[in-house]
Amino acid sequence: QPTIKLASAFLEDGVCLIAEIKKASPSRGLLMPNFDPAMLSDIYVENGARALSVLTDRRFQGELKHLEIVKMTTSNRFIPVLRKDFIFDPYQIYEARAGGADAILLIAAILSVNQISDLLDLCGKVGLQALVEVHDKAEVEVAIAGGAEFIGINNRDLRTFETDLSVTERLAHLVPEEKMLVSESGIFTADDIIRLYNAKVNAVLVGEALVTAPDVGAKVRELAEAVSVPTRRND
Repeated sequence: QPTIKLASAFLEDGVCLIAEIKKASPSRGLLMPNFDPAMLSDIYVENGARALSVLTDRRFQGELKHLEIVKMTTSNRFIPVLRKDFIFDPYQIYEARAGGADAILLIAAILSVNQISDLLDLCGKVGLQALVEVHDKAEVEVAIAGGAEFIGINNRDLRTFETDLSVTERLAHLVPEEKMLVSESGIFTADDIIRLYNAKVNAVLVGEALVTAPDVGAKVRELAEAVSVPTRRND
């Protein structure tokens, strides 16, 4: 089965929503008691998500099976699916590809420039794309030196679990314009997305705000449509 390019989710102008399928988090515990990855992926896609992210890490009560279910559920739709996990071993890339992933997450905090470069090379060979996650200036430099095309700025401090959108605002200018820039964590409202759009962000990755919403579909629409209509950037 050929993969779907993550790049295909990105819009010419506007902010694309990468919606995350997430059962729990280490900081908040169980987020969604009646967790159903197939149903969630349907709701996400029907309401305007342009890509999906699936947590397969056990600390988030995730498993590879969730990725397989999501990929099967969306098989008749042109929607890229990203495997989100702590990936550092080439085996995990083959595993992601076999599980149906179109893309994976690489975390600069746990990888060297050489490791990122090697893992990106392997992704290219097996037809995957990779989002490289950073949360400070040094990590942005590591990601760029490693050859990242997609850079995800995580607004969460991994020591305190606090989120702050100004992390993206501070780091965005370090990312070359030709890269695809994603903002992750702490994104809850359309206003948050407009703020990130003004920081030149191309996509947002949102999980908690969706799975904890009283009406998941309505929340997806709110975030997916935040800047899909012409919104002026504050240039």
